[in-house]
Amino acid sequence: MKIAYFDCFSGISGDMTLGAFVDAGLDFTLLQEQLARLHLHGYTLSVEKVKRAGISGTKVYVIVSSPDTRANTLHHDHRHHTHLRLSDIQAIIEKSTLHHAVKEDSMKIFQRLATVEAKVHNTTVEEVHFHEVGAIDSIIDIVGSVIAIKHLGIEKIYFSPVPTGSGYTTCEHGSFPVPPPATAELLKNQMLKSVNIEKELTTPTGAAIITTLGEGLHTNPEMKVTNIGYGAGSNDNPKIPNLLRIFIGETTDQGTDEMWIVETNIDNMPGEVLGYVMDKLFEAGAVDVYFTSIQMKKGRPGTIISAIVSEVKLSSVEVVLFNETTTFGIRKYKVLRKILVREIKELDSTLGKIRVKIGTFNGGLKTISPEYEDCKRIAEEKGIPLRHVYSIISEELGRL
Repeated sequence: MKIAYFDCFSGISGDMTLGAFVDAGLDFTLLQEQLARLHLHGYTLSVEKVKRAGISGTKVYVIVSSPDTRANTLHHDHRHHTHLRLSDIQAIIEKSTLHHAVKEDSMKIFQRLATVEAKVHNTTVEEVHFHEVGAIDSIIDIVGSVIAIKHLGIEKIYFSPVPTGSGYTTCEHGSFPVPPPATAELLKNQMLKSVNIEKELTTPTGAAIITTLGEGLHTNPEMKVTNIGYGAGSNDNPKIPNLLRIFIGETTDQGTDEMWIVETNIDNMPGEVLGYVMDKLFEAGAVDVYFTSIQMKKGRPGTIISAIVSEVKLSSVEVVLFNETTTFGIRKYKVLRKILVREIKELDSTLGKIRVKIGTFNGGLKTISPEYEDCKRIAEEKGIPLRHVYSIISEELGRL
């Protein structure tokens, strides 16, 4: 499996992420061509090799030509907006000709940003006005980073403990201590790193990218490194090079890892609430959630809620069980998990392009299956039953 490890020793921002991917081998011309599919105007994209504390890195510049660019890039019906709402950004991304997987992950990041901003400002997601994160440069940073991830074939993302810096930073609503409220909310349940630098090291855009698409780790995962990229921030720092380092490579393990199973018994919650709890457990980082019917004391029917989760997400899953269920206690235990080595490939089928998950064991093909979201999209686009899509694709995969 191809993975990327974000070594955030000096924080992370959107432009640092783009710079690191270009430094690691992403073709800059390809990036420009892909971003042109957004049909945004009024900005230029350039790249430069720079040094930070004597270490070479790549700086990507997104230069917006005028203060009115955000309005001019939208459909004329939206030109009265001085800021972008989530629906405006969604319209830009959905109307683009980018691959649907790029659109999907880009919107996940913006949806997370909107949810955080809504909480911080006590408003609704629909009413959130994107300021810094809604500017054209941040749209380019986020969508460009997702383009890089997809085109480099990265299937899994991990990141180091994140330094936020200290002191104060100036936002649209005034001065706030570092990290500002949005960044702090994005980094909840993640590992932070103490760095004695009075500067905002991690921006909302950078925090949103890694916490939406990645998983935090204490140290770098076991991997065979094939590419390393350094993305430069805007300022130099004599104490720590203002760089984001990304390691790209292949996992070296054969699919064995250590996980936690967290469980609780419930006998007084309706089924629809249990379904909601399942969704929340997946959002908290559980890799699998399942229910088991049991008979409890006094003959009451009950349900065991079980979640399989990695250690770094364990506390988040525990919080969900205590907040969203009626339980008075949980139990947890470690288990060894053996999994197939997996990779995602995009194949051409008679119904169009589709991603398939390929599982191998000891180097030999074990299983191959189409991605549900792609099958669903094809079924909706062509107006045919989902089961027919699966049948056609499965038959074609059988001939590979």
